[in-house]
Amino acid sequence: MAVRLRMKRMGRKNRPYYRIGAFDAHEERDGKVIENLGTYDPLESKNEKQVTLKKERVEYWLSVGAKPTESVAAVLKKFGIAFKK
Repeated sequence: MAVRLRMKRMGRKNRPYYRIGAFDAHEERDGKVIENLGTYDPLESKNEKQVTLKKERVEYWLSVGAKPTESVAAVLKKFGIAFKK
């Protein structure tokens, strides 16, 4: 099974909030998640509260071959988690 790390949109209209999770690559954007790995709040003013991640679980999924989407890759880079492209 091919796994992607992607964002699942939550929140309300004009107030986006995302959960970062491990998804089957064939699953839709807001579909069933294999494991929730953290959150991303783009409207949060404080950078340290903007992203919360389970770092060891993200590293695990990357080690077994999961590929992040472009947006998740940018968040991981900002958070300091290295990965292969």
